[in-house]
Amino acid sequence: MSTEAVDKMIAAELHLRPERRLPGIPLKKPFSKTALTIRLTLIGLSLLTVLAFVSFDYKGIQVFQGIYATLLNLKTMFLQPRLHHFTFAAALFEVLITLGLAFLATLFGAVIALFLGLFSARNLSSPIVSAVIKGLVAFIRAVPTVMWVLIFAVAAGLGSVAAVIGMTFHSIGYLIKAYSEAFEEMDKGTIEALKSSGANWWQIVFQAVIPSSLSYLMSWTLLRFEINFSVAVAMGAAAGAGGIGYDMFMAIGFYFDLQEIGAITYFILGFAILLEIAANRAKRKLMQGK
Repeated sequence: MSTEAVDKMIAAELHLRPERRLPGIPLKKPFSKTALTIRLTLIGLSLLTVLAFVSFDYKGIQVFQGIYATLLNLKTMFLQPRLHHFTFAAALFEVLITLGLAFLATLFGAVIALFLGLFSARNLSSPIVSAVIKGLVAFIRAVPTVMWVLIFAVAAGLGSVAAVIGMTFHSIGYLIKAYSEAFEEMDKGTIEALKSSGANWWQIVFQAVIPSSLSYLMSWTLLRFEINFSVAVAMGAAAGAGGIGYDMFMAIGFYFDLQEIGAITYFILGFAILLEIAANRAKRKLMQGK
């Protein structure tokens, strides 16, 4: 055996078993096209960013003064929050309206998505039906929620009805994908055992599929509820659906009241934290019940 072949064997052995590498001899990493592409992309983006900042026409704008003014606005907004145009009770009522919009959209979307998710699961439905439903769902998810709200606003008019229908439509597309993937993770042996014992499709669904996937369904539904709450805040301004989002829109666009914007932001943040805590407790109780 030649010396070159022996050297290649030793190099391969050291590469496969780093613990046998002699101390002081660095291990040479193999060439990777992916790593090289990522590094070149990052370097190119960094150069473009620097070039953009250098060549941008600021038209006499003082950048550092603008940053300082922004920091002052943030200080006023978050360190001096105050309600001027409505009371604390009115703000609480508006937040509850936003929660109601999110709850309705999540409830309607979850009920419809549960049945469509069963038909879109490959282990519970035919491949053609599953492919058709998943294709439609992918199209629904590709369109933003605000676009669906504006589409339905043509028929229902701007307001809470269009907001709930639009959020429900997007929630259906989101939850069908989540539910169907949860159903597809079920053990095939359980389904085959029930079929061999004479159980029909509905018995398999309600006695095996849904009970075994209940924790996943609960988790995805609560997550979508949290998403719908944040979307309902935006829809309060974009679609005139009311709630705390409309008050924030008025404070930003008409009053330009930074203190009130900060107070409303804290309201939204507080309720978002409460939703997260409630969702975690509900999931823990569900897991303990199992």
